[in-house]
This record gives sequence, structure tokens and C-alpha cells, in this order.
Amino acid sequence: MYVDGVFVENQYTLDGRLLHDHTDTPGVENRPGVRIIRALPLFSRKFGLTGKADIVEFHKQQDGSEIPMPVDYKRGPRRKFDNDDAQLCAQALCLEEMLGVGVPRGAVFHAASRRRREVEFTPQLRELTENTILEIRGLLQTTALPPPVFSQRCDGCSLRDVCMPEAVARADKVRDYCREVFKPV
Repeated sequence: MYVDGVFVENQYTLDGRLLHDHTDTPGVENRPGVRIIRALPLFSRKFGLTGKADIVEFHKQQDGSEIPMPVDYKRGPRRKFDNDDAQLCAQALCLEEMLGVGVPRGAVFHAASRRRREVEFTPQLRELTENTILEIRGLLQTTALPPPVFSQRCDGCSLRDVCMPEAVARADKVRDYCREVFKPV
């Protein structure tokens, strides 16, 4: 989407956009012990990130301080994907730099099941997130797209007809077959 400037709308992207209508409207809500900010702009100079958190909850502590907790909204049922957790962790890295406080955990709210899944920002998840940021930065600098990988996650992807993962997977099999058949004796 970002390197090629291609975006295709489908039912899932539209559902996601409609889901975010509420969270993308800036606002503040106060509940007992928690302040909720919607559409909070985020940045990190260290990692070169900019973005917007769907929601950041600020949980009041006994000493009067607040601990931020980013909450990201996803349209599907409750499930765990490393990329969702890394995206949430990147929001935490931004909040830590912006606010100068630790952010130990966040949550992913799954709209289809109306359930939230807490995510602890472990050293392993932080390392995965930082490595992913570096890899993506490298891709953006080269403007070269990585080859598509055909997987179950391609089902429902709005860019499936653009990246054609099945065709690439078949081409790799054909190339390997031809190398085997026509290898020198």
C-alpha cells in the first residue's frame, strides 16, 4: 500500500473503516480510575514513527500518577497475531518516548467478539517490534517489494488480486521443477 501507493477497498477494509469512525474522532472520556483519549497522535523520533492510537487509557495509580495503556481496535474475532501485537508495541514505544514513562501492557479489542486481549510488552515483543521497524524502514528506502507469501491470511485481503500470491507460489514451483528436469548431467 505504501510503497506502490495501491489501495483496494473491500468489505473487510470498509468494516474496519466504519469500526474506526468512533475511535478516530478525537475526544476524552473520564471513568472511575481511568481517563480515555481517542485518536491520540503518536510519534517517536528514535524510531521515525508517526501515527495515531485508536484509544489510550490512562490508569490512575495510588500515588496519583497515570500509566498509559494503548488499545487497538480490530474488526475480527478474538485471536492472536504477532503483527497486531507488534503494532500495539510500536504505539507503546511512542508513548514511552513522548511521555517519559514505562508502558508495560496494552490491549487489542476485537470487535466481532466484543472482547479484549491484553498484550504484555515483553523484551521479546519489544525486540520483534524494533526489528520489524528496521526491516520496514529498509523496504521503504529500497522501494522494492518483497515477494508475496501465499497463506491463509490472503483470504479476504483487499490486495490479493494485485499481489497475486498464488501465481508467485506456482511460478516458484515451476522454476524448481524446470531446474530439476533440465539440470546438466
